[in-house]
Parts: sequence; structure tokens; C-alpha cells
Amino acid sequence: MDEYNLPVGGTDYPRTLSEFDKWFSSESECLDFIRKLRWPDGFLCPECNNPKGWQLSTELVRCTKCKRKVSVLAGTTFHGTKKPLKLWLQAMWYVTSQKFGGSALGLKRVLGLGGYQTAWCWLHKLRHAMVRPGREALCGTVEIDETLIGGEEHGGKRGRGAGRKSLVVIAVEILEPKGFGRIRMKHIDNAGAENLIPFVVDSVKSGSTIHTDCWRGYNQLESLGYKHDKINMSESDDFAHVLMPGVHRVASLLKRWLLGTHQGAVSGQHLAYYLDEYTFRFNRRTSTARGLLFYRLMQQAVAVPTITYRGGLLTD
Repeated sequence: MDEYNLPVGGTDYPRTLSEFDKWFSSESECLDFIRKLRWPDGFLCPECNNPKGWQLSTELVRCTKCKRKVSVLAGTTFHGTKKPLKLWLQAMWYVTSQKFGGSALGLKRVLGLGGYQTAWCWLHKLRHAMVRPGREALCGTVEIDETLIGGEEHGGKRGRGAGRKSLVVIAVEILEPKGFGRIRMKHIDNAGAENLIPFVVDSVKSGSTIHTDCWRGYNQLESLGYKHDKINMSESDDFAHVLMPGVHRVASLLKRWLLGTHQGAVSGQHLAYYLDEYTFRFNRRTSTARGLLFYRLMQQAVAVPTITYRGGLLTD
């Protein structure tokens, strides 16, 4: 999927809630929309890559080669759901149309879901889908630093130690002459090189210029093909947020979002899902079309591996 090949509102995705209701008035229309996103060039068997199949029903296709029955929902975020697909799509529209996102309690009330656990599970599945498979690495000039997420703590560790708080490493593209590009974030156990270096390698393109402080956890960057600019905070007369404005701005906005939207009630066990949602929203902050965000989330929901409540959400 080409992130920069923008689809057309009203043709590829609904632009308003009124259009949404017209597009998805039945289960078959929801399935047709999902099918077009999953197989834009036509059916492709996930078992043998055969492009030909017999349409058995709105949902099922039988491969002409291996004779396997393939559901359009198999292996997607919607796999195994017992709820109407329209309800799922309404949840996705709600999540993407809210500027600051929605809570599980809010989703439960809006959709009339039976229990809080269902709404919580759905939101985490959608957050899981907000990470686009094969997304491009950050490039150019990138700031990287860590921040602590959590409430007020007394008697905890100083410096890089997280104590009872959660440690999050943040990478931000710095644009010229000013402004910020995309971001990446990850919840890590500690600020050792064994956590920081894999994050950088996965998130930033080799050859990029990386700004960090003088923490030894970043010492291997030059040997891995990066241009490493170390900023000595203790020897500078400027504050940290002046020397590295990108990561400090993103960290501040992240904490404000967690506190405002989720009242700070985010456990370290599931923090990664909230970071995925914030990254999705921040990287698409300039989009003026809410329907386009819905479309992007739908694209990714049919491309990411399935996770289940007991098999993934409870153990992550």
C-alpha cells in the first residue's frame, strides 16, 4: 500500500457520517468493501497464491487449485468475530473521527456494546492494526531520547531508571527549516544498548543523522552506519527542551493525551498499544479528511495478523 497515493473521498471512502451509513447499510456491503481492500487486484489464495477462485458466498471463496475455502475475513482484524461487521466499521469510524481518540467506556456507550471488556478488546485490536506492515523508516535528521510515563513517584530511581514508571524511547524526524515529521515510539525495560540500538535500527534508515544526549547506550550508532551527533546537556546553558525540542514536544503531547483521553489509566502491560495509537494519530495529524483516516485504518486492519483476547491481548 502506497502511503502517498491518496484515495479519493466519496469514491474510495465515505467522507461524512451520512455517506458512511449509505455505504454500509448491510453486511454484504461491508464484506465487499473489506474484499476490495484485502484483494485490490482480485482474489489471491493465501495457501498457494493462486489468483483464481469460485465465489461460494459473499464471504467465502474456493481456490481452483488447492480447493481451500478462504474467508475474506480470515487472518484479518475481523477474523472470528460474532458481531456484525457494520458495528466494527462504526467503531473504526468513531475512533478515527475523534480528534483525540476514544476510550473503551466511550465506545461502549456509543455503540451500545454489551460489556466494557468487549469495547476494551476491540480498541486494542484496532490499535494493533494502526501499525502499518512494512512502513518506511524515519530518515534525514532524527532526535532520539527517552521519557518516563506514569504518575507521581516518591523514592524511585533517579536518571535513566524507570522505577515503577514506564520507560518509552521516542524518535522524531526534524524538518528543515523547522517543524517535525514522523515519529516512532517503543516501551522498553531499561535504557541499555540492548534495547536502544534495536529500536534505532528498526525505526531509522541507515545513513541518517541522529541527535542524542551523551548516554552510553547510543555509543554503537556510528559503527552501524549512522551519523551520530551527541549533545552534552550538562555543559550547555540551554534547557533540554531547547537542545532537543522534538522529543520533548512529543513526550509532552503524549502525556497530555494519555491524561486527557484515558485519565492516565494506562498500565505498563498494555502501554505499547496506546503508543501505536498515538503514533498513528501524530503521523497523520495534517490530514483534513477524517474519512481518509478511517480508510487507512481499514487498509491496515486487513493486512495485520490476527490477535485474540486470550492469545495476545492478555499476554503482551
